[in-house]
Amino acid sequence: MWQSYINGLLVAAGLIIALGAQNAFVLAQSLRREHHLPVALLCVTCDALLVTAGVFGLAALLAQIPLLLGVARWGGAAFLLWYGAQALLRACRPQGLEQRAAAPRSLRTVLLAALAVTLLNPHVYLDTVLLIGSLGAQQSVPGAYAMGAASASLVWFLSLALGAAWLAPQLARPLTWRLIDLAVALMMFTIAWQLLAAPAA
Repeated sequence: MWQSYINGLLVAAGLIIALGAQNAFVLAQSLRREHHLPVALLCVTCDALLVTAGVFGLAALLAQIPLLLGVARWGGAAFLLWYGAQALLRACRPQGLEQRAAAPRSLRTVLLAALAVTLLNPHVYLDTVLLIGSLGAQQSVPGAYAMGAASASLVWFLSLALGAAWLAPQLARPLTWRLIDLAVALMMFTIAWQLLAAPAA
C-alpha cells in the first residue's frame, strides 16, 4: 500500500510542479490575495477527482475517443487566449496592489475562471488522467496511488497559494505587477499556441 502511495506522490509531484496555466492562475490569484485559498482547494479537488477517474477507467476511455481531447484542445486554446489578453490589458495599466484590490472579483467569478483554466486545458487530461491515471491503474493498490497523487496536489497548491500571498506585500509596486501580468499573458499565449500548433490526434 505505502509503495503505491509513494509512487502516486512522486509521479504527481513531478508533473504538477511544472509551470503551466493552472499554476500561473493560482500564483496570480495568490499574489493578489483574491480568493487564493478557495482557488487552491478547487485545484486540489479537481486533480484528486481526475486522477481517481483516470485510475479507475477514464484513462482507457479517453485513449479510445480522441474527439473528446480535440474538443478540449480548441476550447482550452480559446479560453487561454482570452485570459492572456486580459492579463496583457492589466499590464498596460500601471496599478499597484492597493489599486487592484479596490475592485475585487466575486468568489464565484474567480472559481469559474479557475475551473475553466483547469478543465479546458487538454494538458490536464493528458497528464493527470491519461499519464498519472494509467500508471495508477497498474499499481498493486490503485486507491493508495490516487491518494498519494492527491496529497502531492494538496501540498503543492497550498504551498503556492500561501507562499505567494505572503510575498504579496513585497511585490506591491506597479512595475512588479505589470511584469507579473506580462509573464502570465506570455504563459497563456504560449500554451494556447502549443495547443493550436500540435497535430490533431
